[in-house]
Amino acid sequence: MLQFTFIESDADLADACAQMSEYPIIGVDLEADSMHSFKEKICLIQIATNDEAFLVDPFTIDNFSPFVDVLENPDIIKVFHGADFDVRSLDREMGARINNLFDTEIACRFLNVRERGLAALLKDHFDVHVDKKFQKQDWSKRPLKSDMVAYSVGDVAYLIALHGILVKRMAAIGRLHWATEEFEAQARVRYENNHVPPFFRKIKGAGKLDNRSLAVLENLLTLRMDLAEKKDVPLFKIMSNQSLLAMATGRPRSLDEIKENKMLSPRQVQMFGHLCRQAIDRGMALPHKDLPAYPKTVMPRKTPEVMARITALKKMREKKSESLGMEPGFLINNATITALAQEKPITHADLDAMGVLRNWQKEALGDTILKTL
Repeated sequence: MLQFTFIESDADLADACAQMSEYPIIGVDLEADSMHSFKEKICLIQIATNDEAFLVDPFTIDNFSPFVDVLENPDIIKVFHGADFDVRSLDREMGARINNLFDTEIACRFLNVRERGLAALLKDHFDVHVDKKFQKQDWSKRPLKSDMVAYSVGDVAYLIALHGILVKRMAAIGRLHWATEEFEAQARVRYENNHVPPFFRKIKGAGKLDNRSLAVLENLLTLRMDLAEKKDVPLFKIMSNQSLLAMATGRPRSLDEIKENKMLSPRQVQMFGHLCRQAIDRGMALPHKDLPAYPKTVMPRKTPEVMARITALKKMREKKSESLGMEPGFLINNATITALAQEKPITHADLDAMGVLRNWQKEALGDTILKTL
């Protein structure tokens, strides 16, 4: 295992960041408690150079500015794996803006690697076996167990070496600049607070409900939010989205009806059944003029000509996916295909003006898209 140092004070963090700044590349990973708390938080920061690892305990640090400076330093490559969650977390808690990010998971998409989990990559390239049970551990608890520490070091110990392998492979097929554009886009994502009403806008399937059912659903979602916050647990540990949707559409009038239709488990009925019934009643009693409405997006009508273009573009995507060795949905997604079919660009200038394609997508597909249309 890579030699590591625990960082538990502002002074130690500043010293460690001064050391990191001497290296052209570092590996970075975070452990959080999203599976165990209402408001997720960073519970451990792992950083690796070629020579050692640093485990930063964020619970004991007040001043993260030296670390933010490292993240924002464009001269240092920061290697993450599946960086989306990490980028959003660092934005939420430190306001960090990561420059020169390299995401090994994204890189694998350009190389047609189907098993892209870090555990699979470590096994394939370094014959290292990772126990996935640690992904569900409660990283907020202290002291950290020795096996958790070993796992956390292992998560970053091979990122720099993996970076070297993936860069070489992408350069060999001329896709390094494609991936770099995607890395830059990943670094620009920002944290979004999902705990803001109306809550139903975050629930898949809510857009199909009538206004009365939406009112009931919003009351149930508000109840769940309050319970989760009081208990300091994730929303899914209170009640599932499916359970709340079932009650919003079925509007059960009794606890027996909730049980019979298996909208909640017997334990949930015992704990939250009466509260759910009250929430349903409040939604049913809401005056018609106060009922919520799901925001409707007016989509251009898909004429037979547009549908024919969509079909042609999807066939084109399948062929290009096979020839390029890239997954279809990553190469170009359905929303972009629909936009292209509706707009029907004729020239590369038209494609540029639409702004729906990355530069790498225009390089890989631009001529073929225009020819297909």
